[in-house]
Amino acid sequence: MTVFYCSKCSKRLTPDLQRLPAVPEVSEHDKDRDKKTLLAPSTVPQGYYAIDPEPWGAPFEPAGSEPRRPLGNRALLMRADLCDLVSAGPRDSAIVHPDDMSDLTLVNTDGQHWGCCGPLGTGGRNMACTCGALIATLAADCMGPHELHLDPIRVYAWEG
Repeated sequence: MTVFYCSKCSKRLTPDLQRLPAVPEVSEHDKDRDKKTLLAPSTVPQGYYAIDPEPWGAPFEPAGSEPRRPLGNRALLMRADLCDLVSAGPRDSAIVHPDDMSDLTLVNTDGQHWGCCGPLGTGGRNMACTCGALIATLAADCMGPHELHLDPIRVYAWEG
């Protein structure tokens, strides 16, 4: 089992979580969406985490000849001015179920990185620890993935 902690204040952020062997595929069927929030199911089920080996989130760079952006149901919703860009964000971020980190506070709740139902995940870290450190990025708009990515520098894991 693994527990994640804030690198700045050492606060325990999660309960014991079990590692998944890979990032799960997420259902693309509308019937699986939450009827009240319209959110897709979380990429990772509660009580688990997965390591995303690919770059994810901000910052972004020109796509070049072969885009590295996740395809399908894990693709971030990109604003028009970001459509020719791909993620140059951190690799090996841990993805956890948002409800496994209930003490975090969502910041930057408006502006161009916000969809009709929640954050797009394109604006960089938008979740703060109780100490104020921005440590994670939540993507939770109704038309994109429902993921919470922990910054691999601002959060550390303890396996016990």
